[in-house]
Amino acid sequence: MQKAVFILIGLIFMVQPAFADNIAEVDRFMKERLDGIMRLLEDKTLQKTTRNEQIIDIISEAFDFTTMAKLSLGKKHWTRLNKEDKTRFTQLFVERLKASYLEKLDLYDDEAIVYSKPVQVKNKVQMMTALVSGGDKITMLYKLYNSKKAGWRVYDLELEGVSLITTYRSQFNEVLASGTMTDLFAKLERPEK
Repeated sequence: MQKAVFILIGLIFMVQPAFADNIAEVDRFMKERLDGIMRLLEDKTLQKTTRNEQIIDIISEAFDFTTMAKLSLGKKHWTRLNKEDKTRFTQLFVERLKASYLEKLDLYDDEAIVYSKPVQVKNKVQMMTALVSGGDKITMLYKLYNSKKAGWRVYDLELEGVSLITTYRSQFNEVLASGTMTDLFAKLERPEK
């Protein structure tokens, strides 16, 4: 019995540093990318197209767009797609997501970003941030997982408590409840309004 207790205590102490390493890695990873985006937004010498290309490069390092596309469509619909349709959906979804992200950044007006310490949730990590401008604050919760190939990647983002993935999944389910993937492709191909 004592041996089992010592093994359990040993495991707890071994897991603690791994969690601490995850927290430190995510903290550094996200701050580097988000601070980089903020610097680009503050640089008034950059042309908008150049700035947007650089921002897309940064978020492409941080976001796992393929996983986000799959999660937003949902397992039920994703598994029914053939390889070509999965590729097409992912491309259209990523284009929509990037355009939406850049559109939101156009509203930027000298906000400051405030970081909270990342939190380990099972084998994933969440990091709360807030954009603060005057008396207003907009919270964003980044949800990350550790991809064995690419390291930490964002798989969902909650804006003011509303999940990006859940929102898209709800919209896609609504289209697919009375339509087909062709209908969804057509909607994704049209610019967001």
